Amino acid sequence: MKTTRVFYTQQINQYLLKSVVFFAVLFLCNGTVFSQKKERDTSKFVFYPDKILIRANLSTQTDAQILEDKNGSNLDLETNNSYKVFLSVDYKFIGFSYGFYPQFIGGNKDEDKKGKSKFSEYNFRFFLGKWLQTVDYSRVKGYYIENTQDFSTDWQPDIDPYIQFPDLKIIKYGMSTSYIFNPNFSLKSITSFTEWQKESAGSFIPTLIYDYKRTSLDATILNAEQNEYDVSLGTGYFYNFIIHKRFYIAPNLTTAIGVKFMNSKTNESGIQEKEQDNYFLTTLNGGLKMGYNSDRILLGLSLHFNTSFYNESKNQIVSSDGSFGLLYFGYRFDTPKFISKPVNKIDDKLNFKK
Repeated sequence: MKTTRVFYTQQINQYLLKSVVFFAVLFLCNGTVFSQKKERDTSKFVFYPDKILIRANLSTQTDAQILEDKNGSNLDLETNNSYKVFLSVDYKFIGFSYGFYPQFIGGNKDEDKKGKSKFSEYNFRFFLGKWLQTVDYSRVKGYYIENTQDFSTDWQPDIDPYIQFPDLKIIKYGMSTSYIFNPNFSLKSITSFTEWQKESAGSFIPTLIYDYKRTSLDATILNAEQNEYDVSLGTGYFYNFIIHKRFYIAPNLTTAIGVKFMNSKTNESGIQEKEQDNYFLTTLNGGLKMGYNSDRILLGLSLHFNTSFYNESKNQIVSSDGSFGLLYFGYRFDTPKFISKPVNKIDDKLNFKK
């Protein structure tokens, strides 16, 4: 059924997807296509070629899936978490982040009412001259219906648990390719912080986004599996206001349009159904970053919003959106030789210059 399928928003073969990511990374490391031979102006940028940045990020971001039904109640699926923690390492043109739900910040004391959620994310980023390539993988498991009262008339919020789907799982493989037009703007100065911009500047940054999501649910009376393949082209603008040399305020906004290819199969009480559809996809995201940077220490605050939606039918809109804040603190260490030596060899081979 259509409503059953969208109820659990999100396989090509998992092995195939891992292979695609693997060969994409190999292609990036090949190199010379993206090489940038021109020396960058040291009067406009501060570089940290011998420093590795370790950063901790605390985010209020949640994972929500929403089905808007014009003829009935909306369905709001959410995970039971208040925070995400991301640990990042950045050196020269390479960066890596790992994200998870923290248990040490009080934990979730309402798991008996909302269930338990799990999250993990791995993100790789490669600054290749004026190009930025990202590769990421995320896994979320465990949702509950935030508006349970719309589906259970005798539900008592102070007593009864929410309707829960502990086995509802969403896995995502994603990649994006961006191009930075303005050579006087440093995207690194507000993302990886491996360099610092001395003067205020901005840049138009188009981005090609391509990802795959798999949503699956194994329940007593229902087994469902949905695969989504998204390809979008975004146009964005980023600006970095430098204040008193050490402080910055950086707004950004990106809008994207694309297509979603979807197939699904369900087995509900022995009745099997298969569907395949294509949709027009719209996304919008942006935010504001602000912070302080010195040669060793950096800290700051980011505010973000994002939304994506498509019309599943004339009366139903499936969306994924939210807004959140992020606090970060980072410190630059002298790079150990076992890290600097292989990275510098790759750097020399690719012929990147500051």
